[in-house]
Amino acid sequence: MSEFITFDDIRAAERRIDGVAVRTPLYRLERTRLHMAKLAEPEFDIYIKAESEQPIGSFKLRGAYNMVAQLSADALRRGVITYSSGNHAQGVAYAARALGAKAVIVMPSNAPEVKKAATRALGAEIVEVGPASSERRLKAEELVAQFGYAMIPPYDAPEIIAGQATCGLEIVEQLPDVDLILSPVSGGGLLSGVSTAVKLAAEQGIAKPTVQVWGAEPELAADARESFYAKKLVEWPAEKTTRTISDGLRTQSLGELNFAHVLRYVDGIVTVTEDEIFAAMRVFLTATKLVAEPSGAVTLAAALFHAHELPKARKVAIVLSGGNLEPALRGRLDSELAAGQLA
Repeated sequence: MSEFITFDDIRAAERRIDGVAVRTPLYRLERTRLHMAKLAEPEFDIYIKAESEQPIGSFKLRGAYNMVAQLSADALRRGVITYSSGNHAQGVAYAARALGAKAVIVMPSNAPEVKKAATRALGAEIVEVGPASSERRLKAEELVAQFGYAMIPPYDAPEIIAGQATCGLEIVEQLPDVDLILSPVSGGGLLSGVSTAVKLAAEQGIAKPTVQVWGAEPELAADARESFYAKKLVEWPAEKTTRTISDGLRTQSLGELNFAHVLRYVDGIVTVTEDEIFAAMRVFLTATKLVAEPSGAVTLAAALFHAHELPKARKVAIVLSGGNLEPALRGRLDSELAAGQLA
């Protein structure tokens, strides 16, 4: 596989994950439902790519299974390891169980309990470290050196990018005339994969040649936006990125390979506030039957509250990257809705 993934790589990943990852539906958000949330009707139609309907509740299964499935029998016998705040942890644990391998996951101590419990339920061993993404990566590398595990990085690997790219390919096959696609961004696995798939699909005549792909991330963890517009990789300290409620978007910098793909294929990155993320989660609960975790709600927040920063479009697809919402947070949202706080 070359440094930049190819359309053939994405098609191969699509075949490899078939029967494991789900070809998730693309739901149209009815504009009249936004009136119920007391929001102005946007000038475009919004379509939701519901990755929350994957077996593990997030898109991460795509890349994790694509990479684990390519390991040798000897590597599978030694076991696999990764470092993750939760969703990639579940993806690797699920893939390892399906392929008969041991899984060790290095997780931050502040990861949501619902994600820790789900990872353990899939048979993985959890090793906890501090909140910094750099801490869990270093611990995982230490365990690789000690036990010979196969590393399955959360985003910075061509196999991971190709797996996540299948999400973007599905979007343009489901909605060929889509004008704009919004993807969450943290380490960059999903955004780099989606943007690559969409732009290569346009070259193949599967998508419109003018289709754009934008990233969305919290203002409190906006290292990707800074990196994109500075055209150089920027790292934010953990004490800054951990401020956001979006636990899946607290990575301190884009991966190097992800950043290369982002610079080549992404058209822009927009940031959203914490209040906008909460509002978007409430909209998901009131206007759809879908549940979004904070990291999965940033794209709807971008579409609803930052349309003036985005290119003009008639049809906008947003990736709901995950629905693993903590029960306590769900309870808070339900209470707010019961009190009449809609958006």
